[in-house]
Amino acid sequence: MAASAPSVLPITSTQSAGAGNPVIEVQPPLRAFISKASDSLRHSLSQRRPWAELLDRTAFSKPETLSEATFRIRKNFSYFRINYYAIGALALAVSLLTNPFSLLILLGLLAAWVFLYVFRPSDQPLVLFGRIFTDFETLVLLSGLSLCVVFLTSVGSILVSSVMVGVAAVCIHGALRMPEDMFMEAQESSQHNRYVAFVGGAAAVNAAIAATAASPAPPR
Repeated sequence: MAASAPSVLPITSTQSAGAGNPVIEVQPPLRAFISKASDSLRHSLSQRRPWAELLDRTAFSKPETLSEATFRIRKNFSYFRINYYAIGALALAVSLLTNPFSLLILLGLLAAWVFLYVFRPSDQPLVLFGRIFTDFETLVLLSGLSLCVVFLTSVGSILVSSVMVGVAAVCIHGALRMPEDMFMEAQESSQHNRYVAFVGGAAAVNAAIAATAASPAPPR
């Protein structure tokens, strides 16, 4: 009687990195994008001005002329830029939350852009209904879909109205907020920077003089 062949068990081999070959972990594109976006958001929010300074009622006054109002808006926008962006984002969020159908449409459009174009691997073409689409065709398709969603649904009117509300709020606040105290703060900061630069330059000169005096004289 012939001996039966021994059963072969599948063995999964794992390659471990040696001491001289460190393991390099490749971060997924979506996680890298979210991490970079969160870092940029935190950096931007760290540059915002205090909200108490933005809403200081003692700094509000009516502008005398249209040119003065324009001057105030320009100066206040350069100073409260991050705060104004937050006000615009809040107006957009309130408009979308009060219209859940438009919010779902916009989220679906954003998901289509993210998964079909932004984070889709370049070596994997888009296949829909048995047809292969190139990157250019995918871009044209998504752009046409975005135009149809914006102009043929209520999403476009909601976006435009929220942007207009945000711009109106920023212009009203910028025209009524006096920027004189901001000029004083900027002037004090400039004087402080000049003082620090002067002290640092003087210290560097003194250190160079001391090093020259301490160096031995060359032999004759």
